[in-house]
Amino acid sequence: MRNSTISIILLYFSTGLSAQIPNLPTGPSASTSPIQNYSEISFRNNSTSKNTVSIPSVNNSSRKSEIERRNWEMQQNDFKIVEKENREKEQKQFEQKVNNLEISGYNLPSLSANSGTNFYYDALSQLNNLDQSNYSLAEANFIVENAYSERKLHYSNFKANISKIASQVLQKMKSGKVTPVDNTLKNIALFKHFSKNYKYDFDDFMGKKEWNKMFVSKLLKTGKGQCHSMPLLYLMVAESIGADASLAMAPNHTYIRFKDDDNQWQNIELTNGILSTNAMILESGYIGSEALLNDVYMNSLSKKQLMSLLYADLANGYIHKYGMDEFVGKALDKSLELYPNNMYANLLKSMYQQARFEYVAAELGIQNVENPAELENIKYFPKGLELLKETKMQFNNIDQLGFKFMPDGAYSEWLSNMNREANKQRSEELAEKIRLTNLEKQRKKKEEEQKKLEEERRKAKEKKREEEKNKPKPLLT
Repeated sequence: MRNSTISIILLYFSTGLSAQIPNLPTGPSASTSPIQNYSEISFRNNSTSKNTVSIPSVNNSSRKSEIERRNWEMQQNDFKIVEKENREKEQKQFEQKVNNLEISGYNLPSLSANSGTNFYYDALSQLNNLDQSNYSLAEANFIVENAYSERKLHYSNFKANISKIASQVLQKMKSGKVTPVDNTLKNIALFKHFSKNYKYDFDDFMGKKEWNKMFVSKLLKTGKGQCHSMPLLYLMVAESIGADASLAMAPNHTYIRFKDDDNQWQNIELTNGILSTNAMILESGYIGSEALLNDVYMNSLSKKQLMSLLYADLANGYIHKYGMDEFVGKALDKSLELYPNNMYANLLKSMYQQARFEYVAAELGIQNVENPAELENIKYFPKGLELLKETKMQFNNIDQLGFKFMPDGAYSEWLSNMNREANKQRSEELAEKIRLTNLEKQRKKKEEEQKKLEEERRKAKEKKREEEKNKPKPLLT
């Protein structure tokens, strides 16, 4: 690139302002110093010198104007050259960005070079290798938590803590002379154990500051948790003692459901230690008819659907620790493959799609996607336009599923309302009623079994007497 300042200087010497170069006078006698002493040289012309050349008479003002005009023209030319070079440079940079997008499949920049991301890729592979419909929840959940913890957790300790809780629950049932075979009584025993031994952690209960506060491993260590970790631990212990229970979802919330001996669903709310009703859950005001029809909320999840939540947890942990990239998309795609109506995974997918599109749009020169006029330029990029359509479809999907945004304050208020004294008293009465009903059923069942056993013994004795009676007598000799 040419420099305008240099151009002006060169012009000055070429236009004749100093066209007459004077002969330098004879210098002083040679100095003993090897460096020429220029301070002693006179650069003035000697009017009496024989070598003096006469300067022609010119109009200095017109010459100066000509110089300024030519300088201006050269400056303008230099500016045009610079502008052209900048345009070419920007065009090359833009073409490189588009090329990079093509190579990446129009994805976000990969974060896989960051330390620790390899644990997440390994965890994703481990979950994929499990039987999606028949797996140990303790093992699957541990894989997710250990990825965030960079494999610093120990599964043997994790499993031992769960086994210890299971033993405590069974021992309590035994001391209460309750046979640990009835599913309802096992769930009531689990419910009472959790209500007594675990407390709600009000500090950062959404894990916004520290995602590992949502972990079962943290609950086991501190005895404090929330609606994410408590139900998961409950289900792990239920697996250990052979109790049948399942996870259910509500907006920003999960809880436990189980069927009693009358084939009726019972709801266990572990965050405040009560047996809740469907009416209590609906009191939040954020569960619409669409969500209920789509089995998004208040529905007992299968093992496959529960695995879908674990994939979403894996993606969410990655987002909290590293940010958004193609890993998040892969984990969420797997989650939604198992459970398409998983609201949790769909919300994360919407966030991911939005972040991905905004990045791609910015690379294509569209800085403000909220500006319709600017967004109109996406039509010149077919793959960018396709990504915009995918993003809109994802947001339409969560609307059709029945999503309603629930502020943190509304969630806290809802939990507080559920914890009212009247609800707690009703819960205690319901738990006691269920316990006594099932104990009575067990008593009657034992009586029936005892009667049946006695009847079988009586019949056996009669049969034996009849056989003895009909037995041939030995002949006398």
